[in-house]
Amino acid sequence: MPQAAQLRPAVFLDRDGTVIEDRGHLADPSEVVFYPDTVAALKRLRKHFLLFVVTNQPWVARGILTLEDVNRVNARVVSHLAEHGVVITAVYVCPHERSDGCLCIKPKPYFLHKAAAEYGVDLPRSFTIGDHPHDVEFARSVGARGVYVRTGHGSKHLAELRADEIVVSGIGEAVDWILRVYEADSEILSTAAP
Repeated sequence: MPQAAQLRPAVFLDRDGTVIEDRGHLADPSEVVFYPDTVAALKRLRKHFLLFVVTNQPWVARGILTLEDVNRVNARVVSHLAEHGVVITAVYVCPHERSDGCLCIKPKPYFLHKAAAEYGVDLPRSFTIGDHPHDVEFARSVGARGVYVRTGHGSKHLAELRADEIVVSGIGEAVDWILRVYEADSEILSTAAP
């Protein structure tokens, strides 16, 4: 595990409805459609943050998709972003139904802790972006900050959010907010340093 000074903040991205359009049980990589501002937004994060994708895919448990289907779609997402200079450090998939009681389904922090252990992520300085209340609860579970987007299923679940949640239109605006907070935090840290 890296020393505290070597820890890096990360942004944990939901996949469907956040980075790409939510098309339900997506099995064919050719059907992946990125939001128009996804690539440009993520490029702005790469200087300061490790990037991860964390996706719940209950379609696997239901027998509608195979894990191979999900992995092919994830590979398309990762390769498209890489072609544009955006590196995804890792993709984490929960293939379970919520009723399965697994450890890895969001908002449980299993994948956040895994990323921290494997890649030296500074969780309290990290962020999540997603279109479901579980995506912001996911952040809160480890002292990180969550940003809720109205894309995907976001508009349907607004009433389920706490009043103090950060709600934005989409990934571009989420990144704007994250960078403002990151810069403000960095300024505070630099003035507090001896």
